[in-house]
Amino acid sequence: MATAVATARRAATVAMVVLCAVAAMAAAQEASNVRATYHYYRPAQNNWDLGAPAVSAYCATWDANKPLSWRQKYGWTAFCGPVGPRGRDSCGKCLQVTNTATGAQITARIVDQCSNGGLDLDWDTVFSKIDTDGQGYQKGHLIVNYKFINCGDN
Repeated sequence: MATAVATARRAATVAMVVLCAVAAMAAAQEASNVRATYHYYRPAQNNWDLGAPAVSAYCATWDANKPLSWRQKYGWTAFCGPVGPRGRDSCGKCLQVTNTATGAQITARIVDQCSNGGLDLDWDTVFSKIDTDGQGYQKGHLIVNYKFINCGDN
């Protein structure tokens, strides 16, 4: 009987370790060498309004009524990267974006979706901040790494 209990405990421990590992992998959503283009959202000129007619960002349906401090806490990006949540599930989430050429990093909030297979970074608040050598502008895109991070909104 004691052997059966010990075996059951070991099986439960192994199952718990496996579940924790799977959860950690799911939480660590990141991608490397992703193409990041730029977009002119012009949040400051548009009073940080995600809605129509100024910006008409996809996430405005859920996030346009967030407080101004929330909308302007980070620069904006559209997300269609190879790893991470899609559509509404990505709205309002934050990414740490790193320019692979220079190592420059910034946090960006997802406010829109795109179709380029990567990121579409706002020119004013994200792209120009990490394009520290100007090569991204010259090429029309950066190659970046990104990972989902906690926005620290709570």
